[in-house]
Formats: sequence, C-alpha cells, structure tokens
Amino acid sequence: MEYTILIILTALVQYIIFTARTGFSRNKYQVNAPNVTGNEQWECILRVQQNTMEQLVIFIPAMLIFATYVSAKWVLIPGILFIIGRQVYSHLYTSKPASRGPGMILSFFSNIALVLGSIIAIVINLIG
Repeated sequence: MEYTILIILTALVQYIIFTARTGFSRNKYQVNAPNVTGNEQWECILRVQQNTMEQLVIFIPAMLIFATYVSAKWVLIPGILFIIGRQVYSHLYTSKPASRGPGMILSFFSNIALVLGSIIAIVINLIG
C-alpha cells in the first residue's frame, strides 16, 4: 500500500505545483483576482490546474480501491501513467492548446483502468 500512497502523494505534489503556477502567474499575465479570464496563456495555465483537480477526484479513490481489491503492485502502472499524462497535458496545453489530447487521453484511460478494474474485482469478490 505504500507504493499506492506514494503515487497519490506524487500526484498531489504535481497538483500543488500546477496550483502555485496558476497563482504566481496572475501578475505576469495581469489577471487580477477574482478574474479568471483576460489572458489566453493564463487561462490555459488555469485550465490545466482545474482539469487536474477534476481528474484527481476520480484518481485518488480509484487508486485506493484498486490497490485494495486488485493489486497493490499493478496499481503502479495506471498510477504512474496518470502522472505522466498530467505532465504531458500541462506541457501541451500551455504550449499549443489544441494538441493537449495525448496527455488527456493517457490520464483519462488510466482512470478508466483503475475504475473498471476495481469494479470487476469487487463484483468477482461478491459473487465468488
């Protein structure tokens, strides 16, 4: 379970970095609080942070459930791919927003694997 927690904490550190980048770049792009629009580059940075938060809502419980009911070792694969996917998404979205697809797909399918794998394992456990 330690690997699972380490992956979750790594994803949370990544999210903290995305959040800090969003806040610190307000001055650079002259987007004063409470505004959330005004500069396209800053809006991309904000969108990375917001989309990552949306994905973490699925990722964190799915990681814990998968590690408990499927495998504490196999959870590393979708967990690491999720973090890589978020990093790719961040880079692509802030450099060329229309190209963000590969990062989104990687993290999205990691979440699907975690959720579906957990559901299958729990159903097998219930009927078996």
